[in-house]
Amino acid sequence: MRFSVLASGSSGNTCYVETDETRVLIDAGLSCRETVKRLELIGVNPQELDALILTHEHQDHIKGAGPIVRRFDIPLYLNPATLRRGMKTLGKVSRPVPVNTGQTISVKDLFIETFTKCHDAADPMGIVFSSNGIRVGIVTDMGRSTRLVEDRLRGCQALIIEFNHDQDMLEQGPYPLDLKRRIKGRDGHLSNLQAGDLLRALCHADLRAVILAHLSKENNEVQRAVEVAEKVLLQRGQHHTDIMVSSQDIPLPLVTLE
Repeated sequence: MRFSVLASGSSGNTCYVETDETRVLIDAGLSCRETVKRLELIGVNPQELDALILTHEHQDHIKGAGPIVRRFDIPLYLNPATLRRGMKTLGKVSRPVPVNTGQTISVKDLFIETFTKCHDAADPMGIVFSSNGIRVGIVTDMGRSTRLVEDRLRGCQALIIEFNHDQDMLEQGPYPLDLKRRIKGRDGHLSNLQAGDLLRALCHADLRAVILAHLSKENNEVQRAVEVAEKVLLQRGQHHTDIMVSSQDIPLPLVTLE
């Protein structure tokens, strides 16, 4: 399995996952043109995409979804609540595939496990991709972890985890009070410390890579987020686990898991 975070942040989110037989996008918060550009930067032909999966209906996750599925004539996997809330932005979708949160679906040789998470959207989903014994978990846009989240993410060889904000930077930063409350609320976004706690719960001997995602430009710094992740991995004796930081502006190079 190979994957890349093409973009991560409040201005647009999208990930790419491929196996020998399957190529899928998760979320489409960039324009169609920009998504194509970033796929080409990592050597992927967008004409070979098999599906697009949406985790929830916020603009920074679905802005480019309609144009992408129409241009490449691919199915759009999403739950009914996300479709209802996002219909105006999505426009006409000829091949919607309804997914019930908690359901495992398959696209060729790729299995996609979905699970509920805590975020202020209609029915937000976390995702684990698996194929041939390899598991990759994606959990961003989440205000708090739960026992269900930790259960679903166990045993992943790679984790894409939200390290959204540093608590002190958020408190002292320029955001209005209501926005600060939303971000740090139970259905908002994970702080560095919360993400570190989740990482600690999920560490295991075969964890190969951790990708820090959805870092706030205003309320976080790469060094602060990396230090938290490094401390957790060091405490758990995970000296072989790679830490990578996704970006809003450039795609993460393809990560290969064998």
